[in-house]
Amino acid sequence: MKLDNTQWKITFCTGATTVTGADFLLEGPFDANGRPLLRILVDCGLVQGEKLADETNWAPFSYDPKTIDYLFITHSHIDHIGRIPKLVQDGFTGKIIATPPTCALTRPMLEDTAGILSHDVENGLDKIYTTDIVERSLSGWTGVPYEEAYELIPGVVARFHNSGHILGSAYVSFTIGKEKVVFSGDLGNTPSPILPDTTPLSDATYLLVESVYGDRLHESRDERRDLLKEVILDNYKKEGTLIIPSFSLERTQELIFEMNELVENKLVPRVPVFLDSPLAIEITKIYRSFNDYFNTDISNHIKRGDDPFDFPGLVETPDSQDSKAILKKPSPKIIIAGSGMSSGGRVIHHERNYLGDPANTLLLIGYQAVGTLGRQLDEGVKSVVVDHTTVAVKASVKKISGYSGHKDTDALVEFVAGSQKTLKKVFCVLGESKSTTFLAQRIRNELGVTAEAPEAGSSFIFTV
Repeated sequence: MKLDNTQWKITFCTGATTVTGADFLLEGPFDANGRPLLRILVDCGLVQGEKLADETNWAPFSYDPKTIDYLFITHSHIDHIGRIPKLVQDGFTGKIIATPPTCALTRPMLEDTAGILSHDVENGLDKIYTTDIVERSLSGWTGVPYEEAYELIPGVVARFHNSGHILGSAYVSFTIGKEKVVFSGDLGNTPSPILPDTTPLSDATYLLVESVYGDRLHESRDERRDLLKEVILDNYKKEGTLIIPSFSLERTQELIFEMNELVENKLVPRVPVFLDSPLAIEITKIYRSFNDYFNTDISNHIKRGDDPFDFPGLVETPDSQDSKAILKKPSPKIIIAGSGMSSGGRVIHHERNYLGDPANTLLLIGYQAVGTLGRQLDEGVKSVVVDHTTVAVKASVKKISGYSGHKDTDALVEFVAGSQKTLKKVFCVLGESKSTTFLAQRIRNELGVTAEAPEAGSSFIFTV
C-alpha cells in the first residue's frame, strides 16, 4: 500500500502487549514513491522478563536504523534506552533528543547495563555493548527543556511535557498540521514526594498511553508511608533484616526521602539503613544537581539546608567489600539494593542470605514482571532458586503497590479524559494484555473514545 503526502503512519515495533521494550515509529509524509520524508523513533528500550534482556532484543529491528532521522527518548529507564547501542551498531546516525536530566541520567544507566550485557558472548553482546559503541550512543544528544518547541520540518513541531514518572521524564507530542500525536512514555504516580505532578494533556488527537497498571489501583501516598512505617517498626520488633529490592532510578530516591521524614520526625527508631547500590548512589548525586526539577515541598527542604537524600543512619556502600560486610552487621537493619525485580544486582546476594530466616522481611515496592524472581516472591512461592542456590522462603514477604512509579487505572483514565473532546483514537501500550485490554475497555465505556490494545508489529495510518 503506497501512502501519500497527506498520510502518516505509527508502527508499534515493540512495547505493545508487554510492559517493557518501548519502541515506536512515527513516519510521514510520503513522497510520490511512497518514501517517508521524516522517520521518528520514540524510545529504543530493552524487552525484559526473566533476565535483564530477553534474546528477542538481538533480532534485527523491524526498520532500517540507517533511515531513522530522530530518536526521542521519554526517560532514562533501561526498557526505554537499553537498545540504543544496538541501534547505533546497526547504522543509526540520526539525532537523539531528550530533556537535560534524561541526557545526564542516561550515561550511568546505559554504562551500568552495558557492564552486565557485555559479558554475554553467546548472544554476541560483547560486540554490541563495547566501550566505543556505548560512547557513540551517548554522544550528540540534544537537551530540550519541557514545553520548548522543537521544529523537525516546517509544520511538524515536537514538545516534551512533564510526565512526573522520574527525574526528567516526559511524554512527547508531535504537532503535525492540525493533528497532535502523543506518546506517553511512562506516566508518574502523582503526587510524587519528589517531582511535580504530571502536566495535564488537553488536545491530543492520537494518543499512545502506557497501561502497566491499567487494571489496578494503588494505595494513596499517605497510606503507603504508613505501610512503610509499619513494616520498619515490625522489623525492628523482630530484630530482623528488612530487604528492599529497589530500582536505582527514582524509586530509591523516593524511598530515601520518605525514610528521611520518618527518621527525622522520630516516627521510626534509628537503625542502620544500607544503600547498597553503586548505581543508585551515582544517580542520587545527579538528582542533587537538578533540584530545579523538584516539586515545591522538596525545594523547601533544600532551602532550609536539609539534604532530602540523607538522614542519620543512612550508610552508602559503593564498594563490593562494604557490601559483603553488611552480613556481619547486627540486626535490626535495612538494606536497599538493586535490582527492583530481583533479576540481578546486589539484592540477589542479600536474598540468598536472608530469605531463609522468619525474623527477616522482604518488601516489594514496585511492579514485578512475569518470569522474574520478584514475581515469584510476590506470588508467594515457598522456595526459590537464588544465584544457583535453592532457598526456602521463610522471611515475611510484604508489598506496597503505592510506591509504583506508574499511574493506576483511575489516574490513566483521568489523563486520557483531558483530551476527550479532541481524541480520535487511543492506543493502550506498555502493559500486559489484561491491563491494556481492560484500560481500552474503560476508555471506550466511560469516555466514549475509540481505544484499542494494538499487537506488536502492527501499524496505524492517519491523514492530516
